[in-house]
Amino acid sequence: HDTFSRYLAPQVIEELIKHPDTIALGGRKANLSILFSDIRGFTTLSESMTPERLTSFLNRYLTHMTDIILDQNGVVDKYIGDAVMAFWGAPLPDENAAYNACVSALEMQDRLDKLQSKIRKYGDIEIRQRVGLNTGVCIVGNMGSESKFNYTAMGDPVNLASRLEGTNKQYGTGILISEFTHRLVSKKVLTREVDRVQVVGK
Repeated sequence: HDTFSRYLAPQVIEELIKHPDTIALGGRKANLSILFSDIRGFTTLSESMTPERLTSFLNRYLTHMTDIILDQNGVVDKYIGDAVMAFWGAPLPDENAAYNACVSALEMQDRLDKLQSKIRKYGDIEIRQRVGLNTGVCIVGNMGSESKFNYTAMGDPVNLASRLEGTNKQYGTGILISEFTHRLVSKKVLTREVDRVQVVGK
């Protein structure tokens, strides 16, 4: 319970406690859907705020985004400044991982639209978000040192999700998903093909 309470929704933790045989704390392979999100122009935004106002803004923003991810049974892997990394498909298998990730991405964008009026109290700003999604086999588990570790996912599918988030810049899009995610959600989620892309490092 202590290990996963920082990452998972309460109902998922309860399921783990009921069925402890479903979880291995070491690294293992799992088919995951990975999400990366980022605020467009955050560096410029942060330079216009005092540290106190920036902290208040980030905490409010990240709380809303985290609640959405947890409501869709996702794992909040980490925050990197304004960026969020999350995944679906571990520690419990999730046959709807790709769909749940897509729903989260759409709800994150929708929630941000609804928050614009409250965000303006931090200045004359409009916040926009970029999201990248990919699905594939990763290594997931507790990684780090003996004194400090993180339950995280690693592997090429994670890197591609991160690259897709950044690729939104070139197309003016808010959400980009890979062909691997699209295959799993094509009958449930309305999409449009943007391009064939060779991301950095591929």
